[in-house]
Amino acid sequence: VQLQASGGGLVQAGGSLRLSCAASGPSEYAFINRYTVGWFRQAPGKEREFVSATRWNSLGTYYSDSVKGRFTISRDNGRNAVYLQMNSLKPEDTAVYYCAADRNLIVSSIQTHDQYDYWGQGTLVTVSS
Repeated sequence: VQLQASGGGLVQAGGSLRLSCAASGPSEYAFINRYTVGWFRQAPGKEREFVSATRWNSLGTYYSDSVKGRFTISRDNGRNAVYLQMNSLKPEDTAVYYCAADRNLIVSSIQTHDQYDYWGQGTLVTVSS
């Protein structure tokens, strides 16, 4: 599966953005509903960190403590996409955001970036104070 992340941009603190992760590819492997999809972010000089994830077939959603209550992950199977709605943005949310997917993740691995096989190219989110 190929992933295309989009929706990043420059926003003032307190604002909102919605990131999209669109899936494509050959035949049955392109159906994003069959994948656990995660969002990760990486700020300059920092390690990549988990933000949120949705298990395959909508079996569950997960959030890091730093975004819980502000970000919402969702799926649109008709558009074969996963979205990350980000509200009440803070300057510390500034990072490159990546979406990732995998078909065989166990729950305990969902927050571990090196467990994902497929990655989008990243989209930059900049939050000004």
